[in-house]
Order: sequence, then structure tokens, then C-alpha cells
Amino acid sequence: MHKLALLLLALAPGLGAADIAGSWVFYMVSFGEEVAPARVELKVDGEKLTGTLNEVKLEGTLQNGVLTFTGKRPNGDHWGTFEGRLTGEELTGTVRIGDDKDARQWVARRAKVPTEQPQTRTFAPSEFHRYFSGTIPAALHINPGDTVRTTTVDAGGRDGQGVRRSNGGNPETGPFYVEGAMPGDTLVVKFNRIRLNRDSAGSGNRITDSALAGGYIRDAKYNNAFQAEWKLDRENGVAMLAKPSEHLKNFRVKLQPMLGCVGVAPPDKQAFQAGWLGSWGGNMDYNGMREGTTVYLPVFQAGAMLFVGDGHAAQGDGELTGDALETSMDVEFTVNLVSGKSTGSPRAENDEYIMAMGIANSLPDALRQATTQLVRWLERDYHLTPNEAAVVLGTSMRYDIAEIVDPQVNIVAKVSKAALAQLHE
Repeated sequence: MHKLALLLLALAPGLGAADIAGSWVFYMVSFGEEVAPARVELKVDGEKLTGTLNEVKLEGTLQNGVLTFTGKRPNGDHWGTFEGRLTGEELTGTVRIGDDKDARQWVARRAKVPTEQPQTRTFAPSEFHRYFSGTIPAALHINPGDTVRTTTVDAGGRDGQGVRRSNGGNPETGPFYVEGAMPGDTLVVKFNRIRLNRDSAGSGNRITDSALAGGYIRDAKYNNAFQAEWKLDRENGVAMLAKPSEHLKNFRVKLQPMLGCVGVAPPDKQAFQAGWLGSWGGNMDYNGMREGTTVYLPVFQAGAMLFVGDGHAAQGDGELTGDALETSMDVEFTVNLVSGKSTGSPRAENDEYIMAMGIANSLPDALRQATTQLVRWLERDYHLTPNEAAVVLGTSMRYDIAEIVDPQVNIVAKVSKAALAQLHE
């Protein structure tokens, strides 16, 4: 059951169907704070009112300017009873949930319906944020279908000119408020361009302890003077150490620009430092987050509140040294919404694969989560039975270890679109 439940709408005397029919954004009011936003759809037929509050089915009446609704869960169980009326531009009233004797307050406002054609917006960030949260004011309001062109700073806060613009710790560009996005939706982010905008990067030079046996950690003789600053040859598409050691003087790395951080605001009033990752995305550090990739993120807050940042010129699986080739980026993305359906955790696709992220406290738990998410994707969108999904994944599954150095582990389960193209509808 979603956090909100049912709603009973109300209106002033003499008001008709046109005054309340349509889409509303509903909030519970707790000690003066508006919480748990939800999408409400209302229909009117004479005195009869019907609708939905997320998955809750609404039925009620409009009599003498007062709306009275009851709501039922998808399984038919009673959820709550609401009353209300139109006050100015808002619907306000009270609700009794289940067997509660005490009434709670609620408020609903007309949902904004974009009337403009999709447009391309250029956004030059003036400040950056080092945590993911819905409490941060929106940097820019955009509509589904809009394209945004913007820039990111590197993990240490330096921009494309090498100027320090923020403290370090994965400072993020955004957040971008997507009109109409509500909890229970899926935000769709297509990355049209992820391009390097300078010729330098920095990386770590020691393997993270979490990937090593204790004996190696004890015995390794690291050189504190070893430098891991990189030159980026954008023309030839390679990176090389700026001051290489003897064995690495001919070592070259193919440039594969990506974003380490793509995320939305976490649930409720939670705030996570930009090094964290979870069901909202965040610091996933997956080297498949490249130009041409589409990312699907579950929405937990009104407007979704999209953040992007932490550009890498290249990164091996797992971000093994804790810092990839950290640099700044020019980014262009297009947003859309899937209303009323949530992925539950991050997903992605490109021309070759569909990919499900498993983010957890351990590699086994992350693998289980990633596999489960991919199975559910095949069952829901490709209409496979559990047996059919088992056969497809048992022969075609691939796993990427995306992230092992941050507070949680990220494993990506993926299956090729070439394999899926053989499925019969």
C-alpha cells in the first residue's frame, strides 16, 4: 500500500463537475507539514464521483458542495473515508484511515499540465550539492520531453577550466524538478551527450582494501610519491599518466566518458551524501552510464529531483582504486515519465542490453537483487513466465560488478537485446 491512502474531496456549494474533475496532487498534513504526495484522478457523473489515489480506488458523492469519498485497496479492503470541499484553489478536508477515531488533515492542488512543446534548456550551474535530498530547492523546473544541456564539476569540485567551484565529495548538478513526476512513477533519463570538457583527470593509485586478501594488504609496499594524474588526449581518444613510472610510460587507456552519479531524491526527508547509492540511484559508478544510455529511476518525491555528476573519463569495473579518472563533463539529457509504474530500483538500457541494478551491503545480496529485478522486467514487459525467463537468463545472462568501494555494492544484471529479439509476442 502506498503511503497515502484515500481521499475525500470537497467543494463549495454550487460547484459542478468541471470544478473538480481531472488531476490533483494530494498531500497529508501532519503538524502543519505537507507529506506523502500522491496523484489523484477524479471523474464526475451527476452526484457520483469516482477516481484513484495512486492504487486506491475512490468512490463517493458530491452533495451540497461537499465531497465524501471512501477508498478501497486493490484487494477490495476498506482503506479510509474522506470529506472535503473546495477552498479557493485548493481541496481541503479530513480523513479517517481504517478504524482510526482521530481525523487527519489533507490538501490537494491542481496538477500542472505542461502546455508547451518540448524544448531544449541550457542550464549553467552556479552552485553544486554534495548530497541527495528532496529538501534542496530545485535548480530548474522542466517538463517531460524537455532536453537539458549542462555541465558537471569533477569529484573534487573543479570545472572544465580547472577552477574550484565546490568542496569535494561528488558535487552534483541540479536538482532538476520534473513537472508531473510523483511517487510511484518512473523517471526516464536519456543521455544524448556525455563529453569531456578538459584535458586532465586524477585517479586513485591503490586498490581498495575491500577487494583484497588480508595478506596482500599487509605486505604491499606502496610508493607515496607515485602520481596518478592523467592527460586526456581527446583527439585520439586515449588517456596517459602525466608523469608515468618506467613500466607505465607506454600505458594508454581508452577514453569512455561516463557519469558516476545519476540519482533522484530519496524517500521522505532523507538525505544521503553524494558518495552514497541506493534505490534512488546516486553514486552507482557503473561504467555503462555513457552517452546513448537511458536510465530508469523510481520516483520518491514530487518532481523526482534529478541530480547528475561525478564524471569519469574512464573506469574499470568496480571503481577499484576508489577514484576513476575523475574529471568534469558537458552533459545533455532528455527526460520523460512513466506514470503509475515504478521500477523499484535503478534500471538502464542501451542499444545492446537491458540492465538491472542490484544495490546492497554485500556482493551476494546485490547479485540476488539485480537478478530478481531483471527477472521481473522480463515477466512484466516481455510477458515471460518464470520458466521462460529462467531459460532466457540461464543462457544469456551477463553480470557486471559496477561498484565495490562505496558504502554499498552495485552489481548489474544484463541480457542482450539480440537474445530478446527472438521472443515471440
